[in-house]
Amino acid sequence: MFDAQERGRKGIIYLAGPYSHSDPAIREGRYTLITAVAAQLISKGWIVFSPLTMTHPIDKLLAGHSETLGSEYWVNFDEAFMEFCSEIVVVMVDGWDKSSGVAREIKFFRDRGRPVHHILYKEDALIDF
Repeated sequence: MFDAQERGRKGIIYLAGPYSHSDPAIREGRYTLITAVAAQLISKGWIVFSPLTMTHPIDKLLAGHSETLGSEYWVNFDEAFMEFCSEIVVVMVDGWDKSSGVAREIKFFRDRGRPVHHILYKEDALIDF
């Protein structure tokens, strides 16, 4: 079901999920989960850009291990990459529907007429999108 060639898709997926939270353990958990989803999609043949996977370690270095720069800091950075992505896949984990960053990313893709997909990730398995 998640095989890229079977679905006939080409292009780059922008993988979105919530990140910002006052608890550093929650941010770390979100980073780990989104990175695992990216790895699974990549293993199925998809080309994936995962901003959380890329920026979390940098955010920790710039802000300190228990702090975060926040999603507003990364807006220009994210949008530069979104310009090159053909679609967005939103990982529906706790907080995705309350995240201003995820809402902004979805709006970016919808405003440009690009596909918006949602997936669940439970117990190390991707569930439909």
